[in-house]
Amino acid sequence: MKKVHAGFTLIELIVVIVILGILAATALPKFVGIQSGARASTLNGARGAVSSAMNIAYAAQSSQGLASNVGITLDGVSIAMINGFPAGSTAGVASNIYAAAGLSAEYSSVPGTNQVTIQMQNASTPASCSFVYSEATATLPARLTAAVTSGC
Repeated sequence: MKKVHAGFTLIELIVVIVILGILAATALPKFVGIQSGARASTLNGARGAVSSAMNIAYAAQSSQGLASNVGITLDGVSIAMINGFPAGSTAGVASNIYAAAGLSAEYSSVPGTNQVTIQMQNASTPASCSFVYSEATATLPARLTAAVTSGC
């Protein structure tokens, strides 16, 4: 009489569970590293959007022949201008450059004196996953710092 096996032995199941555990332990750190890299890349993309918005606003104001502190409207969004570039922050408005760039709720803007820090909200350390937009002065155009990605 022939005996037919209808399942796995306990040893086979334990071996499979151990192998899956080892794979999970090695894949998890790589997955976390991928998320951090993705957030850093997204932050750099937002920095590029802010840079483009800054230059588009400058060009729009210049092409309309407006004075350097006269606000403009881009895609239905009113943008306050300072010395020919978007204001970083004004009273009652968190960030004009934030609105001009069309950044999503994934980012937050922290107003400062003549500048605004744009941070990624879902980063492990938002303050260390950010860049700073500084308003134009009478002698210097608006500036962006390099993106800080150590806390992404």
